[in-house]
Amino acid sequence: MPTSLVLGFGQNLLDRAGAEREADILAGAPESGTRFVAVAGEVAILSAGPEGATALLSPDRIAGEDIRERVFLGRLDGAPVIAAGLDPARAEALREDPAFLVLDLRTIATQGSVPVGEIGMLAQAKSLLLWHSRHRFCANCGAPTAPGQAGLRRDCAACGAQHFPRTDPVTIMLVARGDHCLLGRQARFVAGSYSCLAGFVSPGETIEDAVRREVLEEACIAVGRVRYHLSQPWPFPSSLMIGCLGEALGDDITIDRDELEDCRWFARDEVASMLDRRHPDGLITPPPMAIAHHLMRAWVDGATP
Repeated sequence: MPTSLVLGFGQNLLDRAGAEREADILAGAPESGTRFVAVAGEVAILSAGPEGATALLSPDRIAGEDIRERVFLGRLDGAPVIAAGLDPARAEALREDPAFLVLDLRTIATQGSVPVGEIGMLAQAKSLLLWHSRHRFCANCGAPTAPGQAGLRRDCAACGAQHFPRTDPVTIMLVARGDHCLLGRQARFVAGSYSCLAGFVSPGETIEDAVRREVLEEACIAVGRVRYHLSQPWPFPSSLMIGCLGEALGDDITIDRDELEDCRWFARDEVASMLDRRHPDGLITPPPMAIAHHLMRAWVDGATP
């Protein structure tokens, strides 16, 4: 199975239809076949049915007055798909309705609650709707802003500034030295879970140097070669996880206790047992929906920096 089919938030079947964004596609009655992807704060509203749940809701499933924000996401099989931002209080009411499922995006990705291809739409919708809710005023002059380009931009009528959604790049890296790799855990992790080290890319920094800096800061391990492997949208709130493989130049770990609860070297066969949930001490890795899982699997299977 291709990695994209199991990597959480990496599957999106939409044609983003950028050429249509200058038109007022959100005005008036919805086109025939229009579907909504509904998000209320941190949770998504799914339609429940005998054949499973779906994130694609028909217009009659959402009352117009409930929608606080609309963003055109793109087209699916020629029909528009629109993100609908709902009041979080509405989500609480829908929890009692058996026709709907109200779930956070991590749960949806981990459990496979929606068909392949819809999870990326949910990530896209959540990131954009949260950005709109946090950018009601112009960062340049402080005046109110209004949606533009069918929700892909916010415009300030007072000073003419245009504001676009941001994506925050994060490096996540499997750093190895011979037949051992470096894994760590934070105190908030599930008990016994170890993962790849990760950190935000700083302004003016390359991806490779961000990998080297983060590993040096958190574990005091110098890193030489760095190679890109794969990436993952991460809508918490709007990051892009950039997965890399790195070559460690030393062995001695000094842990930054402000960042990590533990950090140590793991042998290749031990990581394999953690991935397969058969480690004798019950140690585990993140689930297959997480990019860290696939970086570890690639290394166990022989991938090198």
